[in-house]
Order: sequence, then structure tokens, then C-alpha cells
Amino acid sequence: MHRALTERLDQLRWNRFHSVVSVALGIGWLLDAFEVTIVNNVIGVLKGLWHLSNVQASWILSVWFLGLMVGAAVFGYLADRYGRKRLFLLTLTLYGVFTLLTAFSPNYAVMLVLRLATAIGVGAEYAAINAAIAEFVPARHRGKTNATVMNFWSLGSIFAAVATLVLVNRLPPDLGWRVVFGFGALIAASTVVLRRYIPESPRWLIEQGRPDAAQAVIESIARGGFGPLRDTVPAAPSAGRRQGFFAKSRTLVVDHPGRLALGCLLDFSEAAGYYGLFAFLPLFILPALHVRPGFFPVFYLIGNVGALIGGIAAAYLLDRIGRRLTVPAFYLLAAVGVLVLAASASRGQWDAVLAAFTIANLFATGAWISGYPTFSELFPTELRSTGIGLSVAFGRIGAFAAPLVLTLVATAAGMTAALTLLAAFWLIGFAAMIPWYFHGVEGRHATLEELLPGA
Repeated sequence: MHRALTERLDQLRWNRFHSVVSVALGIGWLLDAFEVTIVNNVIGVLKGLWHLSNVQASWILSVWFLGLMVGAAVFGYLADRYGRKRLFLLTLTLYGVFTLLTAFSPNYAVMLVLRLATAIGVGAEYAAINAAIAEFVPARHRGKTNATVMNFWSLGSIFAAVATLVLVNRLPPDLGWRVVFGFGALIAASTVVLRRYIPESPRWLIEQGRPDAAQAVIESIARGGFGPLRDTVPAAPSAGRRQGFFAKSRTLVVDHPGRLALGCLLDFSEAAGYYGLFAFLPLFILPALHVRPGFFPVFYLIGNVGALIGGIAAAYLLDRIGRRLTVPAFYLLAAVGVLVLAASASRGQWDAVLAAFTIANLFATGAWISGYPTFSELFPTELRSTGIGLSVAFGRIGAFAAPLVLTLVATAAGMTAALTLLAAFWLIGFAAMIPWYFHGVEGRHATLEELLPGA
């Protein structure tokens, strides 16, 4: 019966439900990008207002990744234990509350604490959203849908750049940045309302011994319906549900080491490479070119148009030529793009740097947007969110360290040396995909059950 239910879910035609759930969950990526881009856009303003050094400013960026690491690991496990729906409601609420409080930060220290708390909510989104999308969407659409959901990141970055140009650059310095953080909280509040009508993942319900509830959800999805469904008493909760965080983590390490290693390395590579790029640009490259802080948003606006193109290309290629070709190609091209940026920065012309940054961002976004669907679909349902959470948590080590390490290298050896190191971060993901290309499973058009070991 269980196999019949998942086959029914994978054979459904795309309908209104799939479209709306993609938007409702994609808002999480939009908000993450909005937060990161807003801080990059206003970091020059904050340095002036609070008299911060480059190292202090880097901590505003790095503390975010500490929160993401905690949120992804802890809430990833909770999403496997208590369900995807509860978690993606809770995580968005956490984000909305703390980003609103961030808008009222009186000083640097308070902002660091609130950024950490906000990031925990956003980090929790990573695991719950990616698990839910993978489990809801029919197999033939899974790759491009997961990637399309993550393309909301580029939309969030573009939105943040426009908000900065309209608000931060036109309002008094100590008011504009607060207003845009308030907008983030408003978006979160409205999205919580929409997410309330997304049902629980049928695959998770099956794992909890609740096939009747899963069947009711699948029938509702087939009709394109929304709204809470009548809950049923669990018949026989699985042993996996009773496992604690460390037990689930041990199961992943012992039973699925290759899959977990791939997820960790892909995420570490993209997190160090992507966030390193976006931290390095406003701290070193643009000041060296004598670009005014008020002009920073233009770089992000144009650069993220390139990112959107890269994400769309990744979404198309994942289900067209497959994961094993798409992912390593984008990671390799991202490294090349950073080296082109290094060459352009050494020439000292802002227009050449803008073009190079746009190209680098195109490939970088294509890399991480193709990477996430690839490792998210590899874990069993009862471990999927935990596996994603651990992969993201490991990756945030790179995101946390990259801005600080690149700052130290640039200070000691110059921008070209730092950007060469940044390119090397991207090559980690390329190298991780080489053995998977030859020996790993291909997720293109395959059901989640077909990707399980021994299937």
C-alpha cells in the first residue's frame, strides 16, 4: 500500500497546489537572500554610524552563519521527528519576530545577538523547505521545482537592492536600514498565513505509520486543494520517529556516509564560495575602486540579474541533462568566474568589475541551486531533514570562516591572493562530484524511493 501511495504522488499532474506550495516555501529563500543582501548593502552605513572596523563589520556577516548552522542542524532533526509542516510554520515565525526586533537595534552588540537569533530561524528553513519540496513534487518535476524554489533567493536579493536604493539611500542613515528590516518582518507575517494551508508531507506521514492520513493528503493534492485536513491517530509510530538527534546523526554517518559527505562538501563549497564573494565585494573590492556605499546596491541589483539567469539555467539542466553533469559544471565555472573577477579588480575599472561580478554570480548561483536538490533527494524520508540539516550546518562553517579568512588574506597578501583562495573554495564542490559522477545514482526523473541504497 505504501508503494502505491508514493507512486500515486509521483504520477500526479502538475496543478494549482504545486504552484502555490512552491511560492509559499520559496519565500523562505527570498527572505534569507533579503537579509544577507540588506546587510551587505548597509554595512557601509553601519560602519560609519557605529564606527566599526573591517573585522567588526565582518562579524555582522559571520554571526549570521553561526545561527544558520545551529538552526539547520537542530531544526532539521525536529522536522524529521515532528513533521515538515510544524517546522516551516515555526521557523518563519522565528525569523519574522527577530528580524523585526533587529530593526530596533540600539547598538552593535545588540544587533549581533538579534542577527544570531534571526539566523537560527532562517537556518531551520533550509532543512524543512528542501525536505518538503522533494517529498511533495512528482519525480519528473522534482529537480527543476526544487531549483525554481531556490531561485527565490535571486528575487530576494533584487528586492533588497531596490529597497536599499529607494529607502536606505533616501532616508536618514539611522532610519533607512531599520525600515527595510521591518519590511522583511512584514513579508514573513503574510507568508505564515499562506503556509498554514499547506498539508503535511505524505511521505513523512507514511513513515510515521499513518497511511490513511497520507492518502487523504494525496487525494487533496490531486484535486489542487488546500486547507487543513482532519488528523488521524497514528497507528504505529516508527522507530525512526523515536530516535534522538545523535541516533539519527549516527545512522547517517554509519549507513549513508557517502551521501552525507557529498552533502557536506557541496554545501561547504558553495557557502564558503558564495558568502565569501558577497562579503569580500563590499569590504575590499568596491572601496578599492572608490565606489560610494550608496552605489553598492546597483552592483547587487545587476549582479543578481545574472544570478537569476544562472538559477534558471540550473533548474532547466537538472532535469534535462541530469545532476551528475550539471552540478560539477557549475562549480567549476564558478571558480573560473572568481578568477575573472580577480583579473578585473586588478585593472581598477568599476564597469569591468561589475561585468565580472555578474558572471561570477551567475555561475555561483547555478552551482548552489543545482547542489541543493542533488543531495536533498539522496537521504531516506525518515532521515531527509536531518541529513539536509547536517549538510547545511557543516556548510555554514565555510560561510562563517570565509569572510574572516579572506579579510586576513587580503590584508596580508592582497586582493588577488584572497580571490584565488575564494576560487579554490568552489573547486571543493567540483572535486566532491567526481566520484559521484562515476559511482553515484542519478536523480533525474527517478522517484525518491528509487534513489534509496539497494533500490
